[in-house]
Amino acid sequence: MKKFFLLLALTLLTGAAMAQKGPEMTFQHKTHNFGTVAQDTCVVSYTFLFKNTGDETLVVHQAASSCGCTVPEFTQEPIPPGFMGEINVTYNGKTKRPGTFKKSITVHSNAKNTPVRIYIEGEMVAGDGKIE
Repeated sequence: MKKFFLLLALTLLTGAAMAQKGPEMTFQHKTHNFGTVAQDTCVVSYTFLFKNTGDETLVVHQAASSCGCTVPEFTQEPIPPGFMGEINVTYNGKTKRPGTFKKSITVHSNAKNTPVRIYIEGEMVAGDGKIE
């Protein structure tokens, strides 16, 4: 019986020691909807905020968009545990056709939950958006 409890205790300690440590990227929101935007003036931006909820410094290596019309810019400095970072995404739909859009941005970092995908979406209407 003593051997059983000793083995159980060692198993629990080993499991706790092997728990993954490291940085973790936690976003407040992973999707932003711009609503309705006019094609003539369709350059819109949104800043996604995230927090390093891990226990080591987080470094964002890359943020890549699914389309050339979407440009992400991200925090270049290392982010200590408990601190915030941001990814600013700008969408330029002036040369796109009216209709719904949904673009993804894939974020690569040294976090244990990499890669992370965030999204922007909306409805683009023709012209200046005014109803005649």
